[in-house]
Amino acid sequence: MTILTKKQFLENLDKYLTKIKKSAVFVYPTDTIYGIGCDATNTKAVKKIRSLKKRDSKPFSIIPPSKKWIRENCVITKEVDKWIKKLPGKYTLILNLKSRKCISSEVNNNMDTIGIRLPKHWITQVVAKLKKPLVTTSVNITKEKYMTSIDDINKNIENKTDFIINQGKKNNRPSVIVDLINKEIKKR
Repeated sequence: MTILTKKQFLENLDKYLTKIKKSAVFVYPTDTIYGIGCDATNTKAVKKIRSLKKRDSKPFSIIPPSKKWIRENCVITKEVDKWIKKLPGKYTLILNLKSRKCISSEVNNNMDTIGIRLPKHWITQVVAKLKKPLVTTSVNITKEKYMTSIDDINKNIENKTDFIINQGKKNNRPSVIVDLINKEIKKR
């Protein structure tokens, strides 16, 4: 496991994008808290995150590579379109999928819905260059406190990730969940 600064990561971006495409699991900052992620189309990598978090069935959210990806792969209503126009931001939109084939079934346990997160943060441009959706979930064992600094990381998770991008302390809370299927907004 390697700990990198943003600068080190971006200077070697092609190398790290290749690692992600080859099933790397890594920790990264967002506009809210730290996330743990992988290529959302890679079943092996998604299963690894599920195991690390001890999260059997609850679905994960993704950072899509673009708003175009959202429009191509999710059901878009007038209400959904209004929320997409608000992105990027500190929201996770719960949307219906057009087809489950755009992500590994391990991401959402074969459900017809997906959580979409588009952070107002440089990590979004990294995902755009990856050209694949990225799993995004808090860095913690399920039901434990989420990570706001690399000092908070669970040692088991730390030891089993491929790399960590350290961008200092994050003084935020997880994103607000906007469930556009059940018409609910949940602050965490």
